[in-house]
Amino acid sequence: MIFIVLGLYSFTQLSVDALPDVTNNQVQVITTAPNLATQEVEQFITYPLETEFKSLMDMVELRSISRSGLSVITIVFKDNVPINIARQRVDEKINMASDNIPRQYGTPELLPPTTGLGEIFQYVLVPEKGYEKKYDLTELRTIEDWIVRRHL
Repeated sequence: MIFIVLGLYSFTQLSVDALPDVTNNQVQVITTAPNLATQEVEQFITYPLETEFKSLMDMVELRSISRSGLSVITIVFKDNVPINIARQRVDEKINMASDNIPRQYGTPELLPPTTGLGEIFQYVLVPEKGYEKKYDLTELRTIEDWIVRRHL
């Protein structure tokens, strides 16, 4: 009987959401360095930052992507760490690592806190009226790959 009462009480205390946030507790750091190749981004930006981040308390996972002109590092924390505390810890490590990153290569920045639901972006590339016949699907794909994607 006591288990039924506890079960009913627990059921009334559950939060109900149409789209629950299932994103892990993460902080992202981005650095843009438009003049650097992928290997240079890894060597001069991503590696020094990762080296600092490895000593963060309550860190679960560290992921990074280095591309031409861009470094994105994702630090995943334990679920019980408040996001503002996690962001503060990462910001402190960024300040420490900035001494090892030449100024002309860019400044690491924290990305705004996001959820897994907010990271999806979809778009359609359509020619303006009057230009529908000028571009075929292959040309639109080329424009998307070489112009639009780089601006996003």
